[in-house]
Amino acid sequence: MGFTTFGLSDHVMQGVRAAGYTTPTPIQSLAIRPALEGRDIIGCAQTGTGKTAAFVLPMLHRLAGANGAHPKGHHVRALVITPTRELAQQVHDAVMNYGRFLTIRAVSVYGGVSMDSQLKLLRRGVDIVIATPGRLLDHMQRRTVDLSKVQMLVLDEADRMLDMGFINDVRKIIAAVPKERQTMLFSATISGEIKSLAADILRDPHLVEAGEKRNPVEAIAQHFYSASQEAKMDLLFHALETEKMQSVLVFSRTKHGADKICRRLERKGIRAVAIHSNRTQSQRQRALDGFKQGDFRVLVATDIAARGIDVDGISHVINYDVPQYAEDYIHRIGRTGRAGASGDAITFIARDDQRHLQSIQHFTGKRYAVRSYPGFVPPAAGVASTRPKQATPADRHSAFQHVKKVDKRHPVQRKKRAIEFGRKKKAGPKIEAFSSDLGGAGWSNY
Repeated sequence: MGFTTFGLSDHVMQGVRAAGYTTPTPIQSLAIRPALEGRDIIGCAQTGTGKTAAFVLPMLHRLAGANGAHPKGHHVRALVITPTRELAQQVHDAVMNYGRFLTIRAVSVYGGVSMDSQLKLLRRGVDIVIATPGRLLDHMQRRTVDLSKVQMLVLDEADRMLDMGFINDVRKIIAAVPKERQTMLFSATISGEIKSLAADILRDPHLVEAGEKRNPVEAIAQHFYSASQEAKMDLLFHALETEKMQSVLVFSRTKHGADKICRRLERKGIRAVAIHSNRTQSQRQRALDGFKQGDFRVLVATDIAARGIDVDGISHVINYDVPQYAEDYIHRIGRTGRAGASGDAITFIARDDQRHLQSIQHFTGKRYAVRSYPGFVPPAAGVASTRPKQATPADRHSAFQHVKKVDKRHPVQRKKRAIEFGRKKKAGPKIEAFSSDLGGAGWSNY
């Protein structure tokens, strides 16, 4: 069955053909027809299954009409709410791609960037707003966006919005949208909270499910390898050096950890870039663009970016840190094996990660064998570690003597050093590592 069987308008079909698509994915086959009939939809599908087009195509068809025309003036007639900036941009790109032969105007509204450009577009008039909850509420409070004429409402990645604590913001936004509307809710999982939300905002919804619930895409080969926390960096280097990994997404549990991994990779001559919530939107976009274009071999990310990264051809996902929640494991590995391609997901398991592994096994209903990585010898077994050298008492004494000699030549510096050293001594810091980068003297915490 092709897209021509749905009854999409000629102008929308032109956009579909120009984008190079001929055969719909399962979620598209199940959702597009009832959506075109005006039904409310609950769509349950894994990431990477093409659900964006499942709501964008019916939206464009309805808003533009059969002839690609639109009513006089541009009012917000469709609203898409997403959990992340990257996902909002992805949906916006899909709207512009499929709607290239229409006179539809769309704007993506999210935080991390100046509101000025968004305000200019909103004042000119737009048909579709794709927004994250926080920034959309900002516009609503400033009365710079009018949602009183919304005909279609889409909640994309609804489960992720609940995980990120956006449920109250989402409900406030929904309260500002007309009750007489078409609503579509898409989620990778259908939890009790999702069911409760759906019962409140949807009318006689049509449920569509594609793929097995809770199970990762079958095209993804999953591997679990044992590695102590201290050996994970060495194992990452080993994997990147010995395997054919062209486009690799590495997940860290923390922003600091992501930056640290990125720096260590760069020191090894591996082109890498980090993306997380501390990066500005322009930095995040440049990082994603560089990764898509092959400028960077490795993209290091936190879970905040797990749903928003839509990059074709990611060969491997590496869980440097095991995610805290089993659902995030599914979202992470879903970044590879997309659109029918195969992919590999590698997870490093330290001793403290066992409980998280058990959660993943319980959530997916599968048991995974944890093995040693082929050919990898942990540093403790004889391979020099890439971690910073730990200071010995002799190192600390030598470094302190060097500082005393330098201070004798610089009285002012000596006074500052004495005050600072006194503070640190009073605070009782743990001097962790000796740094050989300071001419043979210095402490990492000093």
